[in-house]
Amino acid sequence: MQPKVSIVILNYNTRHFLQKFLPGVLATDYENFEVVLVDNASKDDSVEFVRQNFPTVKIIVLSENYGFAGGYNKALAQVKADYFVLLNSDVEVPKDWLKPLVALAESDFKIAAIQPKLLDYKDKTKFEYAGGSGGFIDKYGYPFCRGRWFNHLEMDNGQYNDSREIFWATGACFLIRSKYWEQANGLDEDFFAHMEEIDLCWRLKNSGYKIMVCPQSVVYHVGGGTLPVGNPRKTYLNFRNGLFLLCKNLHSSRLWQVLFIRFVMDGLAGIKFLTEFKFREIGAILKAHMVFYSQLRYWLKKRKLSTPQTLKPENMYQRSMVFDFYLKGKRKFSETEL
Repeated sequence: MQPKVSIVILNYNTRHFLQKFLPGVLATDYENFEVVLVDNASKDDSVEFVRQNFPTVKIIVLSENYGFAGGYNKALAQVKADYFVLLNSDVEVPKDWLKPLVALAESDFKIAAIQPKLLDYKDKTKFEYAGGSGGFIDKYGYPFCRGRWFNHLEMDNGQYNDSREIFWATGACFLIRSKYWEQANGLDEDFFAHMEEIDLCWRLKNSGYKIMVCPQSVVYHVGGGTLPVGNPRKTYLNFRNGLFLLCKNLHSSRLWQVLFIRFVMDGLAGIKFLTEFKFREIGAILKAHMVFYSQLRYWLKKRKLSTPQTLKPENMYQRSMVFDFYLKGKRKFSETEL
């Protein structure tokens, strides 16, 4: 018998995506899986739509919107399986997407989490922003992917088709062994949404586990289904959570230096937004820093409860991707020497 896999889809007002992509998920070529819809107190009719049209889907309805982290934590406490797949509602999957992920996970019990190759649903020749062919992070906490630096997306020409260790796996399609999810206590709900999967992967790496990409599995992501790129709320969460991520996981010998440099670099990002007349984004950055520093004592206490940090985590880019992108003109992951 194949290991049981629970494909868990978090929903918040995305009936249109469920109508479009749920049939493909249910057609997955794998003999031992279930599909679970977790509803974050949607205001549309998505739950009733799924009940009427897809009766085999299990439904968990939450009383309020707990965000990505809280929604999955509360739902997965009610799900029993060997593996969980956290799958966005705006992801198209082919029939054969799941078997390669499970096969890779079964090959090495040190593997905690795996992502497939993520391509753009709107242009399937390109990598998609949220995960590309595996997630990485630079020494100042800025995330990027094989196939995506900032907003620059590479064409997929098979250049990143090797399965390999990465730093983080995308929350858009994230397979994790259930016992490692439980050991790590799931996602950190203080993040609410954005970068919580990076935090989970960093904690798993600190515990000696591997995070992998399996490009033999390919899925297609619409992206921006809940908060589109350029939304000030998304900007706020990304900048705030980036600071949370560093404060919680970075080695103590580097913490204050890196936080100071991040303060400067985020200020430069604000100046860039000013030149583009994006005043709401500037406000989002200022709010992110004000919230973080007002909660600094809380996060320093939280550090003490975390797994001890390593000085230079494996697969962390020990340069600044901002410097390399804007001053050295690098646009491709293949130029990073990772």
